[in-house]
Amino acid sequence: MDIQRILHKLGIDALNEMQQHTAEAILGSDGDVVLLSPTGTGKTLAYLLPLVQLIAADDNSSPTTTALVVTPGRELALQSDSVLKNMGCGLRSTACYGGRPTMDEHKVLKQVQPHIVFGTPGRLNDHLDKDNISRYGIRYLVIDEFDKCLEMGFHQEMQKLLKNLPGLQRRILLSATNAEQIPLFVNMSKKGTLIDFLPEAEQVPERVTLYTVASPQKDKLDTLRQLLLNLGDASSIVFLNYRDSVNRVNSYLQQLGFTTSYFHGGLEQRQREDMLYKFSNGSANVLVATDLASRGLDIPNIQNIIHYHLPESEDGYIHRVGRTARWDATGRTFFILAPGEALPDYIDGDPIPYVAISRQGGESAQPPSPRMATIYIGKGKKDKLSKGDIVGFLCKIGGLQPDEIGHIDVKDRYAYAAVRREKLQQILQLTRGQKIKGLKTVLEPVR
Repeated sequence: MDIQRILHKLGIDALNEMQQHTAEAILGSDGDVVLLSPTGTGKTLAYLLPLVQLIAADDNSSPTTTALVVTPGRELALQSDSVLKNMGCGLRSTACYGGRPTMDEHKVLKQVQPHIVFGTPGRLNDHLDKDNISRYGIRYLVIDEFDKCLEMGFHQEMQKLLKNLPGLQRRILLSATNAEQIPLFVNMSKKGTLIDFLPEAEQVPERVTLYTVASPQKDKLDTLRQLLLNLGDASSIVFLNYRDSVNRVNSYLQQLGFTTSYFHGGLEQRQREDMLYKFSNGSANVLVATDLASRGLDIPNIQNIIHYHLPESEDGYIHRVGRTARWDATGRTFFILAPGEALPDYIDGDPIPYVAISRQGGESAQPPSPRMATIYIGKGKKDKLSKGDIVGFLCKIGGLQPDEIGHIDVKDRYAYAAVRREKLQQILQLTRGQKIKGLKTVLEPVR
């Protein structure tokens, strides 16, 4: 397998030190591996590169699934599956998670015959129980964010999963925080390897600058508004602790003219995908979210993390801040403090300065608009639609230039495309009633 070709395809010049150590540990022994490394350092690629080499070296003539990758949430499962597909290494994969019918996934499993299945614990157990995935062929088990997967809510599911894999040979566990212990039922081998790249006594990278913002009132909405106006069109995540609070804050910001996405566990899967795609491709400047967005989302160029509600734990704080300053980038995090509130004791280091917020244009100030907008296209891979087809359609029928089209993501039954915001109405008007690749389809903006 040509690893350099894969890295070139991903736009990566070379592996970082952590990734090199991880690959050597996985390929250079037959024992289990535990990797501890901060968020944003490339753990997904660190385990996938050696894993695909191990699987490629095995006999792949059988359609049996060889590896399971367990994730605590559907977003990380989808994201990891996307990374593998982008590697172009020739191995088949799919993602399985709750929120959609098991039967639909069974059909995909039967059709794709994946070498690797990414999924949440409960859904993987469901497929193993129904023999949709053969338990006897699984030789490799990856538990991503094992500290989260092994918390109380997942304990029973994980214990059952491990018992369901009689042919399991190796385990690879990954986390951005150091769990107190690994439960005995994981059954790690004594000859396992620990790779610890967690910095000593450093909660967040030095590349992240911390600030506090004083809210004169207990209700922080106006302070948040002023802070976001001061930040301009920078990409920002606003973290809250409750779903209802996310809905309230998002509605408030949208009424004021901010272009936002919102994200929490109460949304339908299609809504969650719409919201994340809209934020990640630059069609929204602000993501309002619960801590569900603090893990498993690898969205580049997030410049600001805003704690509207204070993090409920040190781990939660670390994972929130880990969404910015990924790889070698820099970032900022802001704590909005109402009267009587103070920073948690676990936030150590030098005193965090207060930042004064200037009132931008008074009450009539207009938030900046994002550069891009997202359109939904109701056809996908199953309809033989490709990215090239979409580019051709948007240029020929929609009147766009290639540099006015951003990221395109083609799913099985639908697709998303980012386009310059000022061209959105032109596209909708020119493509109304038109066919793409001979197919009549829905084309609409993602609000």
